[in-house]
Amino acid sequence: MRISTVTMYEQSMNSLNQQQGEFMRVGQQIATGRKVVNPSDDPQAASRAVQVAQSMSVTQQYTDSRISARNALSQEESVLNSVSDAIASAKTLMIQAASDTLSDADRASVASDLRGVYETVIGQANATDGNGRHLFGGYQDASEPFVRAADGSVSYVGDTNTREQRIDASRLMQVTDNGQTIFQSVHSSAGYVAEADAGNSGSLTFKGPQVIDESDPDFGNSFQIEFSVTGGTTTYSVDGGPAQAYEEGEPVEVGGLSITLKGQPADGDSIEMGKAENMNTDLFKTFEKALAVLDQPAGNDAEKAARANTINTVMREFDNSLDNVLTVRASVGSRLNELNVVDGVADNRQLNYTETYSNLIGDLSDPANFAEVVSQYSLRQVSLQAAQKAFVDIKGMSLFDRM
Repeated sequence: MRISTVTMYEQSMNSLNQQQGEFMRVGQQIATGRKVVNPSDDPQAASRAVQVAQSMSVTQQYTDSRISARNALSQEESVLNSVSDAIASAKTLMIQAASDTLSDADRASVASDLRGVYETVIGQANATDGNGRHLFGGYQDASEPFVRAADGSVSYVGDTNTREQRIDASRLMQVTDNGQTIFQSVHSSAGYVAEADAGNSGSLTFKGPQVIDESDPDFGNSFQIEFSVTGGTTTYSVDGGPAQAYEEGEPVEVGGLSITLKGQPADGDSIEMGKAENMNTDLFKTFEKALAVLDQPAGNDAEKAARANTINTVMREFDNSLDNVLTVRASVGSRLNELNVVDGVADNRQLNYTETYSNLIGDLSDPANFAEVVSQYSLRQVSLQAAQKAFVDIKGMSLFDRM
């Protein structure tokens, strides 16, 4: 078999190109810091590496989402902290206003302080986040959720929805609460509230109500105590029932509740008792009632009784509103804690992904991989030099050199 000079030349050139390609491939590995640079280097590892890289990207997206959720919840928690402090201040002022030693001028001064607290609460209720969205407007967060009417009353114009954000593949978290839930609701565990009718003209005052028997079959219902004065005799009836003699200072017990009554009611006066959730649950209306009674001087027994009854009711309503705000705040705190837990799980998951990805692509930051590639680089360099030397020698083989 004859081997032509052309054949030898082509074989030498192919060998030289192959060795040079292998040398450049190893050099590219060192330059990129990876053993698998092209899919052809290890198709199976490259395919799995793409999947792992996608998982790492998704995990990072959820991490960014949790950062956004944490910012929103932290802002809400800060606002709720201010609101709870404001309600506590309002309660302190009402306790001060309930003292019989204060004059009408003193109560007007207390009302001025209370009005400042009221304005603070309204401002907090209309708070915005860093993007200009209102925290407590639900989906309607482009405008203020609480607006003031011409008569000074405050109403909620947001919706009852809450913004949610996906913080992990299997977790959709509520990142805000709507204003109705915070400022116009009470916790389901809130007890009873009593309120005197605005048209009462007697000097009747009440204390309570207190729960004495939750097992009473009528417990949980609302009750209205109505008074009748005929011929100097005062009686009362509950929800239109039989008339009973009224004795000042004696508690009236009904439906597992006890309420203590003092003073003399006028004919037609009434007191309503009901679960807090069925009575006034609007924090702003509570402020409005308190301000109205403190701004109004009390010149007779009936007006003084109305003031005492209103303060009694307002104190209960402030207590219920504070409990509700603290409950929502506790919920926000639990969600912040959950974010920390999910962060920890995600960090471990991302670490596993990173390690798997590094193993698949042969990360040269690993000393073992680096040593292997450097060894390959030296070997390929020697092989290339040998191929170059062989090519030069074969190229020089010619009969014309012997002639």
